[in-house]
This record gives sequence, structure tokens and C-alpha cells, in this order.
Amino acid sequence: MALSNPAFNTPAFTQVAAARTAPSSTELDELYNRPAATPAETERMSYDDVIVKTLIMFVFILVGGVVGAFNPALALPAALIGFVLALVNIFKKKPSPALIIAYSLVEGVLLGGISFTLENVRGLEGIVLQAVAGTFIVFGVTLALFANGKVRASKRATKIFMIAGISYALFSLLNLGLQLTGVNQDPWGLYSSSIAGIPLGLIIGPLAILMAAYSLVLDFTSVKNGVEQGAPRSLGWKAAFGLVLTIVWLYIEFLRLIAIFRN
Repeated sequence: MALSNPAFNTPAFTQVAAARTAPSSTELDELYNRPAATPAETERMSYDDVIVKTLIMFVFILVGGVVGAFNPALALPAALIGFVLALVNIFKKKPSPALIIAYSLVEGVLLGGISFTLENVRGLEGIVLQAVAGTFIVFGVTLALFANGKVRASKRATKIFMIAGISYALFSLLNLGLQLTGVNQDPWGLYSSSIAGIPLGLIIGPLAILMAAYSLVLDFTSVKNGVEQGAPRSLGWKAAFGLVLTIVWLYIEFLRLIAIFRN
């Protein structure tokens, strides 16, 4: 699907495997008499491979998170470096495990710094545990529904997601610009603005979480296509990177929503 997570910008993830007809008896005999596949022929991406690589990324995120928790001042430079590394990994045709792991470390420093800072704000104690729980619940429910065929990506829903995603990205950039220039000095910027007495963040936050959940559906679809297409095993790193991008986005949205709700 062309409108999926930009990390899944490889044809192996976006093309649906062609339907296969049942082999004839002659074809079965031919397959049976073929020599065993060589290691090069079996180097294909699998679900287990994607899961292992995703877990490896999270291990490095946790390591970076410890560094960020003890050095919150590193969060801003980590955000800038992480943004550059994310772009490099998105547009790099051949995935680089070293660059993807580097992104995981830097992103961990950013998340650790933000999480530690919020956790130590009076009235926000326990926010990290709540955000982690919310992220795992949404991820788990989305994965279960997708695996059971209850939710699927559609062209119409994906177009709506694209429009909403671009609009939200522009809003976020505007909010960041107003904060960096000092026009808006509120910690949450425009998110703290009220509509009918309700903070804008409490309206946008749930919508952003829904967008992240649908992004997970697109990610799962891309991984499924990659496995069925027999994508090279090296693309497992690309798939893991795409999943982690969405999960990190989901976690940040939960952090912000809970912080605005509680404070």
C-alpha cells in the first residue's frame, strides 16, 4: 500500500503476493526431486526474524533510556540526531543494522530524558508506567485484531489517515515553531489552548493515538506482504525499524495526553 509508513518504502512491503493455484501432480514430483535449498536460497524474511530484530532495537532503546534518564539535558541533541538518523534509515534502500541500532540508542536517550523529566514533575508521578501500559495495550489489541482478520487496511481509510497525518504534522511543526521562537511559552504550546473549556491536547491526543493505531495496521500489513513475497532477510531490519517508529510515536502521544490530563 503506497500510503503506508515511509519506513516500508520497499516494493517487497507494498506489493501483495499473487494468488497461487494448487500444483499439479507433475509439478509436485518435480519439486520433490529437486535438491535441497542452499542457505542463500533460504535467506528470506520471516515473522520470527522481524520479532527478534524489533526486540534488539528495544534493548538498545532501554540502554539509551538509562543514559537519558540520568542526563536529561541530552534529550534535545538526541532529538535532532535521532531525526537525522530516522530520515537516513527511511530513505536508505539497503538497511544498515548499525545505523538502525544507532537510531535506537539515540531515540532511547530522547525518550529517557523526556520520561525522567515528566516523572519528576509534581502531580505526574507514575506517568511513565501509565504511558508504557497504554502503548502495550494498544499495540497488543491492534496486533490481536489484525491477526484474527478483524481489522484490515483499506484504501479509503488510508487516504483519510494520510490527510489527518499531514494535517497533524503541520500542526506539530507550527506548535514547535511557536515554542522555539518564544511566541508561546507554555510547556505544551498550542496543546494547552482550550476549546469550550477543554484543553486542545485532550481533543487531539485521542485522535493521534487512533492514527498511531491505524499506522500499526499498515505496518503489520507491510510485514505480512514482505513475508509472503519472500523478501530478503536483511529487510527484517527495515520492518523492525518501521514498527519501532510507530511504537515510539504512540508512546510519546500517551505521555503528552496523560500529562495534560493530569496537570
